[in-house]
Amino acid sequence: MTNSLFLRLTGISNPSLAMHIPDGFLSLPIVLLTWAATVILVTLALNKVQKNYKEQTVALMGVCGAFIFATQMINFPIPGGTSGHLLGGTLAGVLLGPWAASLVMSVVFIVQAVLFQDGGISVLGANIFNMGLIGTFFGYYLYKTIRQLLGYNSWKGVSVGTAVAAWTSVVIASLVAAFQLGLSGTVPLTVAIAAMVSWHIFIGIGESIITVIAVSYIWRSRPDLIYDGPRKVISRG
Repeated sequence: MTNSLFLRLTGISNPSLAMHIPDGFLSLPIVLLTWAATVILVTLALNKVQKNYKEQTVALMGVCGAFIFATQMINFPIPGGTSGHLLGGTLAGVLLGPWAASLVMSVVFIVQAVLFQDGGISVLGANIFNMGLIGTFFGYYLYKTIRQLLGYNSWKGVSVGTAVAAWTSVVIASLVAAFQLGLSGTVPLTVAIAAMVSWHIFIGIGESIITVIAVSYIWRSRPDLIYDGPRKVISRG
């Protein structure tokens, strides 16, 4: 399979669908493995949210989900005359924490698959895992680590952590998707990695910028809405 055919079939010629894997592109073992991982994590998230989160978090989850869904419809340009869009996993993680955020992202990608045919139904577990759960869990804990190193209650810690985590989560998600396609025999692994990661290096920059802008607005207006936010309102600078 040539590079051009791979780009066309996986939607990378239209990067807004670049990681929405279609039905039939993953082998049965990969499909079952990703479904199992997704179901386990979502089930744990449901239990965590029911036990530990307050009622106001549920309302914030709805608002966050609607915002992410809406912003995913807005494309930003990347080199080559193409475009990408926000995935939103790290943004949800920063605002809601990894457990509630994972539920929000799961719902967003279920709606996209069922109503808009963005990605296949049989591979929905893989798409949720790649685009949602990696961003919420990996993105959140990377953001938290950087925030602790640079100043937990400072804008510098929050902004740098958010920027790095948002970009990295997109690139890691594209790498995981490439491995799934390669191990499934859809395309050679080296071709999958080169095609997916090269585009998402640029898409991750857009993800990082949008995420920082959104978090910046909330930091200045309602820092209490940030999950595990600053202990007191600190002026930006």
